[in-house]
Amino acid sequence: MSSTPENVQPEFKSGFACFVGRPNAGKSTLTNALVGQKIVITSSKPQTTRHAVRGIVHRADAQLILVDTPGLHKPRTLLGERLNDIVKTTWAEVDVIGICLPASDKIGPGDRFLVAEAAKVAKTPKVALATKADLVSPERMIEHLSEIQTLGESVGIEWASVVPVSATSGYQVDTVADELVKFLPAGQPLYPDGDVTDEPEEILVGELIREAALEGVRDELPHSIAVTIDEMGLREGRPDDKPLLDIYANIFLERDSQKGIVIGHKGARLRDVGANARRQIEALLGTPVYLDLHVKIAKNWQTDAKHLRKLGF
Repeated sequence: MSSTPENVQPEFKSGFACFVGRPNAGKSTLTNALVGQKIVITSSKPQTTRHAVRGIVHRADAQLILVDTPGLHKPRTLLGERLNDIVKTTWAEVDVIGICLPASDKIGPGDRFLVAEAAKVAKTPKVALATKADLVSPERMIEHLSEIQTLGESVGIEWASVVPVSATSGYQVDTVADELVKFLPAGQPLYPDGDVTDEPEEILVGELIREAALEGVRDELPHSIAVTIDEMGLREGRPDDKPLLDIYANIFLERDSQKGIVIGHKGARLRDVGANARRQIEALLGTPVYLDLHVKIAKNWQTDAKHLRKLGF
């Protein structure tokens, strides 16, 4: 029998958790699954996430703010260095770190590097998440969980818990939330009920356009794509029951030779990108959209500090 009087509510908690992992470890998919809505773009291409995106999980007992970070990796460009800086700054500011280690892959040098770096943030609890559980057999999962335990011991991390999860099938997604909430401090909600992210709409729209542009391009191209929004606003003179959101955006590439890949034969590929992005934007914002896309060149922008500033990094 519980000793807590029936009229006393459990203490409400609010705070921050972040997901980290090497590129393509399932961080963004898990963030979207927990929030219950797509707020972070996902792609089979690594290093899709380029800044820390906050997703808000509302529960009766807590408000959990998830910070989805870029994948930690050995940087080859100035952009790569800045993405790694975002990750490490985030680690220092959250209440709990969820480390994503996909069950579909063997633990490798990238995982060991990342977990060793995380171990340096000594006071923050760490939850190991065996992501992509739907892709492996029970036998492989047991082997993977043993590898995770050994990995923690090798760098002096005592895992707060280890949770197998599949964001795609929904397996144990709620359990992940329960585990993260345990480490949040008592506190009032930090965001209004119903908010799912604090990202400005222009940023979300730019990300959805970039996601559409990433699909189906050659492997060397994804990191060369950046998107800026020139203008975004409701078209004047439209009746209230028939609004239209005008969006004028630029897709930036690093070299002229990449232009043809993104535009395609007689503009077919760019039209597909526009149509796919428009559908996603309309689903997110709930308003019909007119999307005007232009492809521009910012020569070698990933290694140019001036271009990086202009593009928002």
